[in-house]
Amino acid sequence: MSSLVADAVDPSMQTLTSTEALAQLWDTLGQPADALSRVTLTGAAALPSSFSVNTLAQSVIAASALAAAQVDTLRTGRKQTVSVDMRHAALEFRSERYFRVDGQLPPEPWDKIAGIYRCGDGRWVRLHTNFPHHRDGVLKLLGCAYDRDAVAAALRQWKAEAFEDAAARAGMVVAAARTFDEWDRHPQGMALAGQPLMTIERIGDAPPEPLAAHADGRPLSGVRVLDVTRVIAGPVSGRTLAAHGADVLLITAPHLPAIPSLVVDTGRGKRSAQLDLRDAADVAQLRTLLRDADIFVQGYRPGGVAALGFSPEQAAAARPGIVYVSLCAYGYEGLWANRRGFDSLVQTASGFNWAEAEAAGQDKPYPLPAQALDHGAGYLMAAGAMTALARRMTEGGSWHVRVSLAQTGHWLRSLGRVANGFDVADPHYEDVGAYLETTPSGFGTLTAMRHAGQLSDTPPHWALPAVPLGTHPARW
Repeated sequence: MSSLVADAVDPSMQTLTSTEALAQLWDTLGQPADALSRVTLTGAAALPSSFSVNTLAQSVIAASALAAAQVDTLRTGRKQTVSVDMRHAALEFRSERYFRVDGQLPPEPWDKIAGIYRCGDGRWVRLHTNFPHHRDGVLKLLGCAYDRDAVAAALRQWKAEAFEDAAARAGMVVAAARTFDEWDRHPQGMALAGQPLMTIERIGDAPPEPLAAHADGRPLSGVRVLDVTRVIAGPVSGRTLAAHGADVLLITAPHLPAIPSLVVDTGRGKRSAQLDLRDAADVAQLRTLLRDADIFVQGYRPGGVAALGFSPEQAAAARPGIVYVSLCAYGYEGLWANRRGFDSLVQTASGFNWAEAEAAGQDKPYPLPAQALDHGAGYLMAAGAMTALARRMTEGGSWHVRVSLAQTGHWLRSLGRVANGFDVADPHYEDVGAYLETTPSGFGTLTAMRHAGQLSDTPPHWALPAVPLGTHPARW
């Protein structure tokens, strides 16, 4: 990088409004354009960034809320109105930062050696070591102690892209920092440019399944969701479906690592069970659950659940009419289609961190003000799931919804840059009280962010408290 200046964003650059962004999303979902007239978008930016992060938050949350309203219209005939405040939506993109249990801060989610380092060629890499096996694998590759200074010294013996590739071959999660120009010339960047934001594909035949009106009147009441996800994006999608009344059963495994603070924040509205899919009996139990599910959401590395017998096609054969939702890191085509990744790594690899650094006047990669790709992808997954559910109600079929962090990022770029975006004050916990609610939970008294996607007749809420993993039996 060179000549880093604070006014690097062209003030004449065209940016999309949230209304325009929502219209794009709604068209991508294939939903009826007349429904957009029932949406009211208000408020102002809450997060400082040269990117349209605030617009992204408001538009994807609005799309998910309007998709819930569309399901409700098909069930009941009513046409609810939707409203989303931009400040509230942007703050919900940082919901994991703003919750408290019994008034106390959650544990720090970041491992002590995670983060950005300069390599021997002067370029930077970002390490993601929050899971123990990722941490240990990186340390083994570097041959150094579990110490930040030792890691920094070891990485000075590497070139950034060489270490990125070596880590990927070892199944670790590392990203070299690139500019947008470098990413756009990279094979995966070029592959990504030709992919749509998301896809909703019919993958099997099944008769239409109308949803009868439910006693409690919520859009997704009685809809069963298997949430086989971890960290942020997938769990946010399940949390969103639960906010509109779905019966969400989170499935994890005792041996899989988790980030405790994220379990608390994204677990609201869900029951939580554990199945070890290395065990034949537990695989059989998941298959039993699948046969009675409406939506199956998975966010494991590409091919991971397919190897266990739960690919989209296998799920559609076992449960005709399933809505299957997939999440991956770098898109579904290209050399990196099977590469593991997380939001912070995709930001780094695909150019966001250097572009944000340039706009902020920083001399090293600078992150977006939220895990915006994670949260954005999560609401897109929820919107896609409800769109596919509506199609199943009217035309039948089994459906596959595909979303990736990198495609979400590519769309964020297309929304345009924000001149003087860093003039927005970065909100602290003391600034967000109007958007918080306090409820009991399985961890203690939980104060956390309410959902921003409001429906006029059935305001979203979580009927069940967040609970520790494995609290419930693995059954409906």
